[in-house]
Amino acid sequence: MSDYCLSCCSAVDLTPKQMEQRNIHYVCFQYTVDEEVYADDMGVSMSSEELFERMAHGAKTKTSQISVARYIQYFEPFLKEGMDILHVTLSSGITGTYNSACVARSELLERYPERKIFIVDSLAASSGYGLLMNALADQRDMGKSIEEVYAWAEENKRYLHHWFFSTDLSFYVRGGRISRTAGAVGTMLSICPLLNVDKEGHLIPREKIRGKKKVIQRIVEQMELHAQDGLDYHGKCYISHSTCLEDAQKVAAMIEEKFPNLDGKVEIFPIGTTIGSHTGPGTVALFFWGDLRNN
Repeated sequence: MSDYCLSCCSAVDLTPKQMEQRNIHYVCFQYTVDEEVYADDMGVSMSSEELFERMAHGAKTKTSQISVARYIQYFEPFLKEGMDILHVTLSSGITGTYNSACVARSELLERYPERKIFIVDSLAASSGYGLLMNALADQRDMGKSIEEVYAWAEENKRYLHHWFFSTDLSFYVRGGRISRTAGAVGTMLSICPLLNVDKEGHLIPREKIRGKKKVIQRIVEQMELHAQDGLDYHGKCYISHSTCLEDAQKVAAMIEEKFPNLDGKVEIFPIGTTIGSHTGPGTVALFFWGDLRNN
């Protein structure tokens, strides 16, 4: 057993069982559906499927970053137990929660000067964030100290690749990420945008691809181009999706065929309620370890 707490935010889009098995603690984001507030507790209060169904019927959603006060409330019990903390936040390119965690850290170290609190900006999201946490749990379980795991996270987090595509542009229009005109034209032409997460943790549109079959091929090509060791990639691969399991399974099958040395099967997860409040249904995301994200 380590003498420190490995922790993250709930938007890692894994399952509560996996988090318990890996001994990873998490603090919950909150999201609002038609003015009613829910905790993003990995599907316990509301499944992502229910959220997407409500969104499809016109429900309005929004999320709020984790506050300084909530972080203090969450961190303090570990410190009182004499544990140090390594907390990894959702990407600062998506939310301001990293800054909240850093402010909470400063306040708590005044109360507990004998303790250590490390905060990492994951520059990651969804199950890519989960893939990073899984790797950090591996480092901890190998007996690495909190300082060593912190250093590993900082040195390696930009080698984690995130590629997304969406087959439903309506929620990008609703969220203001594309104009109504662009959304209407894109829908008429069956445009599926391909996006990734850049070196600063922002979600960036990269290509406009016409047709689902072509964008599925293209997202797999991105793994061929960027995966560590190319087609000999032997790391883990995660996929997350928002109510489009069949599309996710097609991507997984192609990857398992092209990358025979994967560490196990491709693991598929539902996009959780925090990230899903912004993507809506129709999104598939691919995560793997690759070359350095430099743009």
